[in-house]
Amino acid sequence: MSVDELDPVIHAQARLKVVATLNALPGGDQIAFPGLKDLLGMTAGNLSVHLTKLEEAGYVDITKTHKGRTPVTYVALTKRGRAAFEDYTKAIRALLDNAGGTA
Repeated sequence: MSVDELDPVIHAQARLKVVATLNALPGGDQIAFPGLKDLLGMTAGNLSVHLTKLEEAGYVDITKTHKGRTPVTYVALTKRGRAAFEDYTKAIRALLDNAGGTA
């Protein structure tokens, strides 16, 4: 296995942080966009760009709703996103295990 074989959608540093954070939520749970932005220390624009890429891949579900008159955006990791993250972490572990003997 090589780095080139890792999921390019998840492998980008910012998206990896997003997916890892969302994966820590129980399945089916979601987080409000501002909370995720604050947890990750990202700007709204940067987070939005990465969430769009993850949504296009089917890895996150974005729900726009209202709390009273205030718009609220919720983000959740999909089952496909959880599976992709699990595959990604397995691939990273395998890559690290294989690299251990080449030092």
